[in-house]
Amino acid sequence: MNGSSNLARNARRRIIDMILNGTLKPGDALQEAALGDILGMSRTPVREAIKRIESEGLAVSAGRFIRVRHLTPAEIEEIFFLRLQLEPISARAAIRLPAPLIDGMEARIRTLMTDGPDGDDLQWRIDDDLHAMLARAAGNRTTESVIAGLRNRTCVFDHNQVPERFLKGCEEHLEILAAIRSGDADAVETAVARHLEHARDAVLARLQQLQSQSKPES
Repeated sequence: MNGSSNLARNARRRIIDMILNGTLKPGDALQEAALGDILGMSRTPVREAIKRIESEGLAVSAGRFIRVRHLTPAEIEEIFFLRLQLEPISARAAIRLPAPLIDGMEARIRTLMTDGPDGDDLQWRIDDDLHAMLARAAGNRTTESVIAGLRNRTCVFDHNQVPERFLKGCEEHLEILAAIRSGDADAVETAVARHLEHARDAVLARLQQLQSQSKPES
């Protein structure tokens, strides 16, 4: 990953922190120059970070500006409700996936668990590739696209925001792969649903924590 991409990734993480901890409030404009001054960066990586944050649903275009919006607990519930309707059912077809594909994914996850998530977006890429593989298994491109869009709305809650989910999430991914190898579609569906429920609960707990921290002391 080149220096520009590293800067944009760092800018994205820091801006997301500012949004989630309330430093940047709903309606605030994400201005390249002002944020660049705060972050000590040029406009280019900040611009790239803002574009990605907008695509992830934490900001929205409003007139000439891109402004902050917050993911609410209700919205998280809605997103995961839909994911739980679509992903476990789609993943049942993964029992037909070729063994080398499953083996390769397991090797990537185990390496990630050993090396840790730091350095680049490796954790998210592996997580994204696994869930995309499961969604693709059913052969329904529309469902696959919807799942990808829903996942994109919660990808801000990575190992930086919910570090306790890193190893647990990896272990749950391995459980899903083991269920696929067993050829038991019911077990695959159950493992995927359990994984999503745990992810949902961690995100909601993090939002609650952030909200309590942002409340003024009485």
